[in-house]
Amino acid sequence: NRIRASDLVIIDDLMYMAMDQREATLFFHLINHLYERSSIILTSNKSPDQWGELLGDEGVAMAILDRILHRAEVVHMNEASYRMKHRQSMFVSESVQN
Repeated sequence: NRIRASDLVIIDDLMYMAMDQREATLFFHLINHLYERSSIILTSNKSPDQWGELLGDEGVAMAILDRILHRAEVVHMNEASYRMKHRQSMFVSESVQN
């Protein structure tokens, strides 16, 4: 209920792992409730065309994407992982200091 009442919901690494039918249905109900009530920030390393397979149901995936993308600002980050990029710069800094 606390999530459903939030003005902003951040979901990080969505679709990192496949969802079973129950999880996909619950996720649809959450997104359907938040739709046009709350702001949603969502990150995923999977493109929307892969969601049907990961959710196990193309219809549920399309319904979720329809609501998420209706008034969305999509930002594609096609670079290498931010975490790994940052980690590499730390290694360079450490080796320069030694």
